Amino acid sequence: MSRWRAPKLITAAALLVAALTPISANAAPRPAPRLATGPVNPGFETGDLTGWTVTEGTAFGPRSVTDAATYWGGPFHHKGQRHLWGFAAAGDEATGTLKSSSFTAPSSLSFLIAGGWDPERLYVALVRDSDGKQLLKQTGMDDEAYVRILWDTSRWRGQPVHLEVVDRKGGGGDGAWAHINLDDVRTQNAARDDNGLTFRTLGQANQPAAASHDYADYAADPLRPQFHYTPYQGWINDPNGVIQFRGRHHLFSQYYPDAPKWGPMHWAHADSPDAVRWRELPVALTPPPRATPTDNTGIFSGSAVDDNGTLTVAYTKFTDTAARPGATPETVEIATSTDGVNFTAGTEVVSQPPAGSSAGFRDPKLFRDPTDNRWKMVIGSGDGGHGKVQLYASDDLRSWTYAGVLAEGDSADGPMWECPDFFPVGDKWVLLYSADNKQFYETGTYDGKTFHSEKKGLLDAGSDFYAAQHYRDDRGRDLAVAWMSDWKAKEPTRVNGWAGAQSVHRELFLRPDGGLGSRPVAELATLATGRIAEVRDKTVSGAWRLGRGDTSRLKAVVDLKATTADTVIVRLKASGAEATELRYTKSTATLTLDTTKAGYGTTGTWSAQVPAAADGTLTLDVLTDRSSVEVFTGDGTALTARVYPRYRESDAVEFSAGGGGEVRLKSATLTRLGSSWTD
Repeated sequence: MSRWRAPKLITAAALLVAALTPISANAAPRPAPRLATGPVNPGFETGDLTGWTVTEGTAFGPRSVTDAATYWGGPFHHKGQRHLWGFAAAGDEATGTLKSSSFTAPSSLSFLIAGGWDPERLYVALVRDSDGKQLLKQTGMDDEAYVRILWDTSRWRGQPVHLEVVDRKGGGGDGAWAHINLDDVRTQNAARDDNGLTFRTLGQANQPAAASHDYADYAADPLRPQFHYTPYQGWINDPNGVIQFRGRHHLFSQYYPDAPKWGPMHWAHADSPDAVRWRELPVALTPPPRATPTDNTGIFSGSAVDDNGTLTVAYTKFTDTAARPGATPETVEIATSTDGVNFTAGTEVVSQPPAGSSAGFRDPKLFRDPTDNRWKMVIGSGDGGHGKVQLYASDDLRSWTYAGVLAEGDSADGPMWECPDFFPVGDKWVLLYSADNKQFYETGTYDGKTFHSEKKGLLDAGSDFYAAQHYRDDRGRDLAVAWMSDWKAKEPTRVNGWAGAQSVHRELFLRPDGGLGSRPVAELATLATGRIAEVRDKTVSGAWRLGRGDTSRLKAVVDLKATTADTVIVRLKASGAEATELRYTKSTATLTLDTTKAGYGTTGTWSAQVPAAADGTLTLDVLTDRSSVEVFTGDGTALTARVYPRYRESDAVEFSAGGGGEVRLKSATLTRLGSSWTD
């Protein structure tokens, strides 16, 4: 049995003696001071650099800490009142480094980052105190709006570390975004927001290296679409050369492998048995080596045809005249492949643009003209503030003759028409072109020389559908795919090392009014991995959740006659903190896609007129992938937007009645879709 003893009283004299007594050489050393569990002033809420030390240069100083809530592109989305804005002290020209106080490495760490993308010169690093080794680092995304980075730091748990903010980029040359921003460093509950939601795990440190990745790694990225084509690392924009060749669907893309930003263009290549499941193939076309470090000479957009068993592609050879003086900036070249994978070197077939092409001359699209059974080629151009499409003719795809202007717009359509496409659908001809970050179509007639427009509209009324390209498959369907982004879009996935995605393949059709509609290719249904929820004859009076699904397909039929609410609301990728909202307003027959509270990325609202069907219903077919929403209606209207939820919990699909009343659903199904990536 233990026995309690009274505590021993220590007198002041005893304390003085102890203090003056020298420590024996054999005595145990005093323990090191206990390090903090996180850096001092982790969110710069003191209003200055308390706890942080400028170790180099002038990029950081007292003025770096700001309470500015917005910049030219919108809100910073920082936490609290203040944050570290790397531009505020001395602009983009300055360079420098900033060091936090030391702290004990936790199991995980997160922080908000913004500013420029440059992994070697602009970044936040976790540094070990003992040897100064950078353990992890992260650059920005070429935007001032913050993105949350989450690091697994468990392998260094307990070791003394600090953070270093590095700006060694400076201005000049590619000096745009030559600064880095930081806020809200979290070492306690790093993966949780204050509202209890869980941050999606973003950051380049979480991505396996491009050389060692496999298709399973596509699933690990919480913002990577699972049934859309994306590059594993690097950048893509326009789809190119889409064709069904020897039974397989081929998709080429404008591609820069060395950074998640536009650069010297290559052609990425993938193929598929069904235009849904994709397999990566080697890069098809590669630009020449750079003449200077900033040389952007590359292989711009183009198209493909089957020339008696030879896959033949035509493309714009772009030459950066700043790096290669005296060259023609844009010419047309042709390359060929007998196996659909390996291509010959390009041969120039159009060496100069025609007169009246001052705004540009690019993106050739080949087609066989049934009016004279000759090869034709449309090329995007513009002059005097008006976009136009130039027409060429050939008998052999090698010798081309200029045939005049196929079509021309006015100043309202943009000064340059990019990525033109021209093809018959039913008894009409369709002209596609991209301008002002929009995808236009026109339908009408063609006499072999000139297109006569009868109907004009947007092929997709959302924010992220550009550079669409058409082909006819072996079943006679008119299919199209587009870059699921635009030139003004934010690209939050840059922090994961990649940017850009292609839309799902769509089937095009003529509407009764002569317009052009689209719907998802039928084979997409084969990706279904199980129905999450299904209801019939459901009345919704408040807010009602149908189900959850990060990669899913919602099909719904709304009985507008029985719906007493004026607005039908569908919240997609929803949680308590964010959602993409789809609204249909009965009184105006307007369908609106709203991303203003959708998370990271571009925010806005986009609308289209969608009259009720003859039976008084509204039919919706909505594809939600990890960072995209594509909406289709029964009449062929489409609205597409890239959305980037902050939280794992943002995956609900909810219906509600706007402005009171009830919404009547004839049916609604939510089905999970699987991955499109195959070995």
